[in-house]
Amino acid sequence: QVRLVESGGGLVQAGGSLRLSCAASGRTFSRNTMGWFRQAPGKEREFVADLTWSGDSTAYADSVKDRFTVSRDNTKNTVYLQMNSLKPEDTAVYYCAAKNIVTLRYDFWGQGTQVTVSS
Repeated sequence: QVRLVESGGGLVQAGGSLRLSCAASGRTFSRNTMGWFRQAPGKEREFVADLTWSGDSTAYADSVKDRFTVSRDNTKNTVYLQMNSLKPEDTAVYYCAAKNIVTLRYDFWGQGTQVTVSS
C-alpha cells in the first residue's frame, strides 16, 4: 500500500510561484511512476505532469509546459511540482498519484491540496 500526502498549496497572485510536495510512505517502489493531476470546480480532472521514479522521463500537459517542473528526491520519497508564472486558470485542487505497478493505473492518490491564483 502506498500513502501519498500533498502539501504546499495556498493563495498566490498571478505571476507568482508555488512548490507542491508529495511525500510517499508505506510500501514504495522505485518502479512507481508518479503523476500530478488537478481538478477545478465544475471541471473534469486533468493530467498535469508525471515522471518515472527512477530515471528522468517526464511529461507535461501543454497548458503548463515551460511554467511547471516536476522533480523528485528519492532519498526522501518525495515528488515536487514547481509552478511558476501562475495564472488564475491554474486554480484547482492538485493531486499526487502513483501508478500501480501491476495494473499500470493511477490507483494511489493523495488527499489533494488547494491552489488558488488571484487576478
